[in-house]
Amino acid sequence: MMAFFYVFLGGGLGSMVRYGIARIMSQYPLDFPWATLMANFLACIILGGLMAYVGKTDVSEEFKWTFMVGFCGGFSTFSTFSSETFKLFEQGNTTLAFVNIVASVLICLIGIYIGMRIVR
Repeated sequence: MMAFFYVFLGGGLGSMVRYGIARIMSQYPLDFPWATLMANFLACIILGGLMAYVGKTDVSEEFKWTFMVGFCGGFSTFSTFSSETFKLFEQGNTTLAFVNIVASVLICLIGIYIGMRIVR
């Protein structure tokens, strides 16, 4: 039952960071969902680093629930990525929609790699 509390705590913190990024980026007139891409990229760097850290260090389950599941889950946002991509398709911005799909997947994979390399 405590796992839910730790995921809740980490998820709330991650969501607040994501919201902060979205607020900052909303000050700029952007045609591309940069805030979501940035949040997902940073979350992947953090998750990659945590994966490497957990792989070489004995950490508590609470740490994993709070930071890997909660924080990174709350910080990254697949649903927003999907919604924004769908809107790009609806608006006829097919090229930007596909750029968002490809860039998001590649950049986030690179983010996991960077995070793991930083910690290793």
